[in-house]
Amino acid sequence: MISGLLATPAHTSPKYLYDRLGSRLFEAITELPEYYPTRTEAAIFDAHALDMARAIGAIDTLVDLGAGNCAKALRLIPALCPARYVAVDISADFLAEAIAEVQRQHPALEVSGLGLDFSASPALPGGSLRGRSVFFYPGSSIGNFTPAEAHHFLAGVRRQAVGGGLLIGVDLVKPIEVLEPAYDDALGVTAAFNLNLLRHLNHLIASDFNAREWRHVAFFNRTDSRIEMHLEARHALSVSWPGGERRFAAGERLHTENSYKYSVESFAALLRDAGFARSEHWLDARGWFAVFWAQG
Repeated sequence: MISGLLATPAHTSPKYLYDRLGSRLFEAITELPEYYPTRTEAAIFDAHALDMARAIGAIDTLVDLGAGNCAKALRLIPALCPARYVAVDISADFLAEAIAEVQRQHPALEVSGLGLDFSASPALPGGSLRGRSVFFYPGSSIGNFTPAEAHHFLAGVRRQAVGGGLLIGVDLVKPIEVLEPAYDDALGVTAAFNLNLLRHLNHLIASDFNAREWRHVAFFNRTDSRIEMHLEARHALSVSWPGGERRFAAGERLHTENSYKYSVESFAALLRDAGFARSEHWLDARGWFAVFWAQG
């Protein structure tokens, strides 16, 4: 974390966006008219849940990576009928409330939660997986990884899902006038979500970021096919923490998140390169989003 703050350009991992408040702000983002991914993916699940269930087959353990409020899994559990559900999220406090709701709605389902940072590796603690395991990674969070990091991550999932597989949501390339407002909404909720990262860093490393001194910046980088989110210093400033300090010039940026956008063909190739035997996918009517099933 500190090494990223001291780097040129400065950067942090997007996982630091998701403390308890950050998770709630992201929930609010998914309700915004500009933010198409959540409702578009939900429409795919509603239209094709039974097709997905037929493609996937019997599931002993459904592992929900980045489960958040578990709403996406709740949409699919009736069709997929897993014997066990394991929700995994970096925000353990937020997750506890969510899995209680899953258990309330599905009292016969064996439910457990793991407060775990899986960004470096999707490897789960021993005993988490039983029988035929299917990993569920919705919401296009795979886009937060660089393509090389995504390959490493997907290969790690495949190693754990032998005999099972991965059901994953992927955001696709689309017009810039659709992409950019989804990450820079008119109400400023995404700006608050991004700025909250500074408050979270202050808690984690005892730094003295002042959110009023920064502004939210988001844009589509066509060359790398990704949305970038940054925080930009409004004036020259200094940030310190025990044992360290970083000076920022006016206009200098702290890079907080990438969200890579794929084509169907490029993501299918990425799954093949990561070792999945085969894949199939479902799209929304506009071709904005894809859900892939990859056989382990």
